[in-house]
Amino acid sequence: MTNLLSRFSTPRTTAAAGLPDPFEDLFKGFFVRPVEFPNQPAAPTMRMDVKESDGAYQVHAELPGVKKEDIQVTIDGNTLSISAEVKQEKEEKEGEQVLRSERYFGKVSRSVQLAHEIDEGAATARFSDGVLELALPKRQGSSSKRLTIA
Repeated sequence: MTNLLSRFSTPRTTAAAGLPDPFEDLFKGFFVRPVEFPNQPAAPTMRMDVKESDGAYQVHAELPGVKKEDIQVTIDGNTLSISAEVKQEKEEKEGEQVLRSERYFGKVSRSVQLAHEIDEGAATARFSDGVLELALPKRQGSSSKRLTIA
């Protein structure tokens, strides 16, 4: 026997003419949704462009404010993984008095599964002005082999 839990709610109606209450959806789930406050620092994200040519993939990943030493690139067959430690600090001063200080420390990562395996030995990486550029040649020789039956 399987127990199923389902949420069922009937729309509340106003006293006038049995119309649906216009404020019902306004507060439904208010306390379970994340609330965003203005001027809060957003958690950083990594934006990526992946382009494919005949023999390689080119990847551009935006990592503003990240040091080269804090980036890790892993290639496993046809899976590319990029991760980075992010440390962002922002402090606003007026004279010698600190008015606001915001900090974010964390890790961002992305993984992409490509159509072809990557030749790890020939892959290159370059990091400049907050952009990681990867040249990922496709592995050659992954063609199928037909067996003759004796």
